[in-house]
Amino acid sequence: MADTKVIHIPFDKETAESLKAGDCVLLSGTVYTARDAAHKRMAETIQKGHPLPFDLTNNVIYYMGPSPAAPGRIIGSAGPTTAGRMDSYTPDLLNRGLIGMIGKGRRSEAVKQSMIQNKAVYFTAVGGAGALLCERIKECRVMAYEDLGPEAIYQLKVENFPAIVVMDCHGNDLYQTAGQRYKIDCEG
Repeated sequence: MADTKVIHIPFDKETAESLKAGDCVLLSGTVYTARDAAHKRMAETIQKGHPLPFDLTNNVIYYMGPSPAAPGRIIGSAGPTTAGRMDSYTPDLLNRGLIGMIGKGRRSEAVKQSMIQNKAVYFTAVGGAGALLCERIKECRVMAYEDLGPEAIYQLKVENFPAIVVMDCHGNDLYQTAGQRYKIDCEG
């Protein structure tokens, strides 16, 4: 598609500022997975004053826990999980340099304000399409917290991973604007 933007990860704040809610993107580069348990463990690590298992600066976290890989495959189904479950941890990670997140669902006002302040973006990947999304993952290895199983932090190499910018660093929220645009008045 002509309007699709190609983004290489990690990316800088200038790239983040160029993205607008509604933009279709193809992401290529390194992405780290983290779900609820990994976020809790990262918060505990920060509280103890220890370094995180990877540098957050200009990196992207994908809210996903892969299913087991079939024989001969790199990874199993790799669909997004609901991002809101990570909202209590997200502002601190954004303050530490995280520039992007991939998930599904709305985010809190605190996350939105932190994204504006830190020039970060939130992408959505299509829920229910995990079997197709895994085709865009070229490498997968456990990075940290292996004891958490599918909720461990994985380092993924993605190539042309399709996503949509749903919240940009300018405060635009596609969940909000699209909901208003397509709202049906059932009373009338």
